Amino acid sequence: MAGMQRGAAEQALIDRARAVLPGGSFGNMASDVVIAKGKAGRIWDLSGNEYVDFLLGSGPMFVGHDHPEVTAAVQAQVPKGTTFFANNEHGIALAEKICQAVTCASKLRFVSSGSEATLYAMRTARAHRKRDKILKFEGGYHGMSDYSLMSLAPKRLSNYPQAIPDSPGIPKKVSEDVIIAPYNDAETARSIIAEYHDQLGGVIAEPFQRLLPPKPGFLETLREVTREYEIPLIFDEIVTGFRFAYGGAQAYYGVTPDMCSLGKIIGGGFPLAAICGNDELMAHFDKEAVDDEDFLPQIGTLSGNPVAAVAGLKTLEILQRPGSYEQVFETGRRLKAGLEAAMHDNGHAAKVIGEPPLFDVFFTDGPVENYRDMLAADAAKGRAFNALLRERGIFKGDSKYYISLAHDEADIEQTLAAFTGAAKALKEV
Repeated sequence: MAGMQRGAAEQALIDRARAVLPGGSFGNMASDVVIAKGKAGRIWDLSGNEYVDFLLGSGPMFVGHDHPEVTAAVQAQVPKGTTFFANNEHGIALAEKICQAVTCASKLRFVSSGSEATLYAMRTARAHRKRDKILKFEGGYHGMSDYSLMSLAPKRLSNYPQAIPDSPGIPKKVSEDVIIAPYNDAETARSIIAEYHDQLGGVIAEPFQRLLPPKPGFLETLREVTREYEIPLIFDEIVTGFRFAYGGAQAYYGVTPDMCSLGKIIGGGFPLAAICGNDELMAHFDKEAVDDEDFLPQIGTLSGNPVAAVAGLKTLEILQRPGSYEQVFETGRRLKAGLEAAMHDNGHAAKVIGEPPLFDVFFTDGPVENYRDMLAADAAKGRAFNALLRERGIFKGDSKYYISLAHDEADIEQTLAAFTGAAKALKEV
């Protein structure tokens, strides 16, 4: 990369990774960089290159890397024990704090990953309804389970409601139990749910799907039709939980589901996620509250471990302080406006899509309201723009700018300058 040089030590580590890791990576980011440390809104690679970080570990580091209060809480807990496979005070306190904040959460169960949380949420809905099928939305990401990997990123498009597996190794029968609807099309979703209502165990949706805000009335329609047929509505809030508002996207958009999955921010950078729901649904996890055939066993070695719990507790405490969300939204608004201006001033056909805490640019002059609209954008141009930003010290994933409470004025100014420089250079690519 022109602007960022790789030192011998980092290159050697990259080579070692290729010998023991498929593709030379953990399966997340590309294998061409090794991160050495993070502080506040920045990270450094092993060669000493410094970046403004908009990946934020794929979102968990909402208050920034190595926040002194979060670090102190973790350091105080580690000598007392890192996991017990039993109740602990901090996990109970975090559960209380989440249930107080999230409207749909009367009770919760902890797991270690978002994939687990969404898998259990779907399983709970099926157990409750005694129906096998789940409706999800094309392009919606709900983790790595077989059910979730249906029509996440289909390479060929089919007619709704046919589900298409996105990975080899998924049993063919799974596609028979997943129904697909288009995101942001309220009437088509209503029609499909009405047609299949007697076969549906639940409906799962990202209230903000990847980068797509819901159109007015879309989430309200989902809530109305699922309530009409008594079908559990699940919001996957792994990404949006505590990011758009202290109560999550359900508070931000004003629509309350029956269940939600939470992750990322609630663990403060440590492995932690949760399945949350009303008393009736969550009773399936309580052997004394339901009949044997309705009991849903759920076990996880690290579920609710005290290190993740204290990190999550401190993170949520920080977010509750006056001005926290106002600051994140103001940072996001400034960066969105700067990105839009850079595109316009350099003649690129582009749309900046999302909400201030979470957005990205799509190189298209058409609407971007659903998965198929996203496919129509120029992905190669997007990758080229990301590479130009990396050369200018801006670190992000293939999609999404995650904004943090730790991004400061220097971070904003460097990013705005990088937007301008990269947009200008993109004209020559």
